[in-house]
Amino acid sequence: MDEVEVVVAHSERATLRVGDVFLKVDADQARIDVEVDAMALAPVPTPEVLWRKPPVLAIAAVPGTALGRLGEPSTASPAAWAAAGAAIRKLHDAPLPPRLGRAGRDLDELAADLDGECERLVADGFLPADLVTRNRQVAEAALRPWTPAFTHGDLQIAHVFVDGDEITGIIDWSEAGRGDALYDLATLTLGHEEHLGDVIAGYGTDVDLDVIRAWWSLRSLLAVRWLAEHGFDPSAPGCEVDVLRSRL
Repeated sequence: MDEVEVVVAHSERATLRVGDVFLKVDADQARIDVEVDAMALAPVPTPEVLWRKPPVLAIAAVPGTALGRLGEPSTASPAAWAAAGAAIRKLHDAPLPPRLGRAGRDLDELAADLDGECERLVADGFLPADLVTRNRQVAEAALRPWTPAFTHGDLQIAHVFVDGDEITGIIDWSEAGRGDALYDLATLTLGHEEHLGDVIAGYGTDVDLDVIRAWWSLRSLLAVRWLAEHGFDPSAPGCEVDVLRSRL
């Protein structure tokens, strides 16, 4: 009998792996709806949906290995990173999905959340004030009008699978929807700035690097306290706190 591997688990959702099947348990059925619909629409390789019985979604494992992990050096080739960029461009050029995604949050709401989070980070002693202030300044460049694209919304490198130089699957679509294309590019390269050039080469068009860096700061500022409170370590080498420090 296959062992049960806990891939991720916290108070909102859990993902288990049993052999070649992933079981996603989510109390919020809307997230599962988004995931299933987005995988059906996305013009890139996605996992096969095996069955669904709320609150559980069963999907097949995709072949290959993850492009990398935050906090660890990526062993993937420059060509694999470029292939990821090309796949993202194909997604961004696809017809728009019906829903707004995580990358499509209202700018005023996002700015208010960011300011509130920055205040709490300093007040609660999570991060030094100068580190928060500098990254809040950098993050401002992300708060600008953008043209909607079909975005993944949580395109961290652990969600992109490769076999050699080929993309074999992109997983975890629960945050997908209309949004800012540069949010996806920034999420993929968070903590792996050295591969940004490869990704952009595959993406095939110029992008505003200041906005990419702004999203690195913004995403990290919003994530640090949540991660710490849910059993993750954002201060581990190469992770969110190091990303923030790199802006000083």
